[in-house]
Amino acid sequence: MPFEEFDLSTFWKQSEYADKEYVDSPLTQDVVVAVEAELGYKLPTSYIALCMGQNGGCPAKTAHRMRDRTSWAEDHIAITGIYSIGGNKPNSLCGEFRSTFWITEWGYPDIGVYFADCPSAGHDMLCLDYRASGPNGEPQVVYVDQEHDYKISVVAQNFESFIRGLESDDEFNDDV
Repeated sequence: MPFEEFDLSTFWKQSEYADKEYVDSPLTQDVVVAVEAELGYKLPTSYIALCMGQNGGCPAKTAHRMRDRTSWAEDHIAITGIYSIGGNKPNSLCGEFRSTFWITEWGYPDIGVYFADCPSAGHDMLCLDYRASGPNGEPQVVYVDQEHDYKISVVAQNFESFIRGLESDDEFNDDV
């Protein structure tokens, strides 16, 4: 069972911006099936579980520790929001800013499903990377840095580990 002993009730930060751009209708199994068919990838069980409580939005904790320096900071990345499973919001897996937008319009590598954006307004993204697992396997979470020739860096071995690894921005010194 995903997210055992993890409090999802405080995970999301409530805001009008999140409601307008990310938070989609309550998730149903029919929507999951339709989105997976459209994407051509099986979504991680933990992603679905997270979105069953609230379907996308802006997390309260938006930083994730990294081993290597990124264009964002010396020791971490930041995210703005996590895409909803659906297509009604601009920032949803099948919405205006879906993976095909990032791949065709911005030149991001076609390695899986782009699911989270960063404060850089498109200059870095997070992706469910299916290269090693195949479209039905458990993808890694990677950070793709457009500013560094689309460098791909592993953030977490799976989606649940990524979510559990999010920290408050206050934990980091953003002076780079």
